[in-house]
Amino acid sequence: MTAGGEQRRTVVLDLGGVLVDWDPRYLYSRLLPPDEVEAFLDEVGFAAWNHAQDAGGSWEDAVRTLGDRFPHRRALLAAYPERFAETLGGEVPGSVAVLRELHEAGHRLLALTNWSSGTFPHALARFGWLDLFEDVVVSGHEGVAKPDPAIFRLLLERHRLPAAGTVFVDDSPANVAAATALGLTGLLFRGAPRLRADLAGLGLLPAGDRPGRP
Repeated sequence: MTAGGEQRRTVVLDLGGVLVDWDPRYLYSRLLPPDEVEAFLDEVGFAAWNHAQDAGGSWEDAVRTLGDRFPHRRALLAAYPERFAETLGGEVPGSVAVLRELHEAGHRLLALTNWSSGTFPHALARFGWLDLFEDVVVSGHEGVAKPDPAIFRLLLERHRLPAAGTVFVDDSPANVAAATALGLTGLLFRGAPRLRADLAGLGLLPAGDRPGRP
């Protein structure tokens, strides 16, 4: 039990889209006319390309390979890993306050993120609150990315977590479904107020709103 009387459990949080405001459009809106950004992302298959690097691929190889397919887009593709810091908009409003409240309540905290090994140092340099986590499991370091069940099994085994005692928070329905299929309690992130309410509903935080803190 925690000091407040709630049952102590492990909470695993995604980073991008839950705690970190990441969006490649922040960068590409500086490099392209606004009305051309979506067409570019669709043309090169950006989501799948980025996911492959989250799963352990090399950015050097990725830029070369996709650049060979889209030579007229090579400079834009190379800009992504080179200027990755510009894809980070800061913190998702209110989420870090919830993270700090979970920490104060004494719950075990871990992060599980789809993030390439080559760009994750940007997060470490910018977000000091990452120190609140016991560990951050980075897909690019592991060579496997969500929603592959293997990365959830790795998390559970490495940290000796019982699935039934672990809560997983992510903004991707596919990732939440994969975690739930393995027995974790999955919460789909739909904003900090809803997250706090969901955690309170599980008995992990006291009921009622709490003023947010940075």
